[in-house]
Amino acid sequence: MGEWNYSLKLEDESKIAKAVMRDLPISPKKVHNLARAVNGMMLQDAKKYLERVIAKEEAVPHFIHRKKIPHHKGLSERWGIPMGKYPVKAAKFLLKALNNVEANAESKELDAEKLKIIHLSVQQGYTLKRYMPRAFGRSTPKFKRYSNIEVIVKEV
Repeated sequence: MGEWNYSLKLEDESKIAKAVMRDLPISPKKVHNLARAVNGMMLQDAKKYLERVIAKEEAVPHFIHRKKIPHHKGLSERWGIPMGKYPVKAAKFLLKALNNVEANAESKELDAEKLKIIHLSVQQGYTLKRYMPRAFGRSTPKFKRYSNIEVIVKEV
């Protein structure tokens, strides 16, 4: 059995809460831009931002994978990048992870209003490799990718 650890090592963990969600059925490519936008925000602001993304009121800027992405109004003023999308499925999973880390912080008796996201990373999980038969004896790959999300918050 493999061993798993958090990717960020901290010495004093008295004011820190952690959460991890493993094997989420979404590609890490879809979650990466959203995680990069949310990283460094206060926890309550990040949750409000994700709820606006789920309601498709605010777009998420695309820091990577930017070709052929539509421009959205207001993105350039806030983020400096005009390209963006509304990753609703990724926002739901990330909101669930933030709710999880908030519950972990409350169990350590940390103040939920003072929590700041100091580390948010998305790693690639496993990939289910399937193939669809096509004409003339050929096949097309249909890969199902999974992600792992880890969140660390600190009381400031």
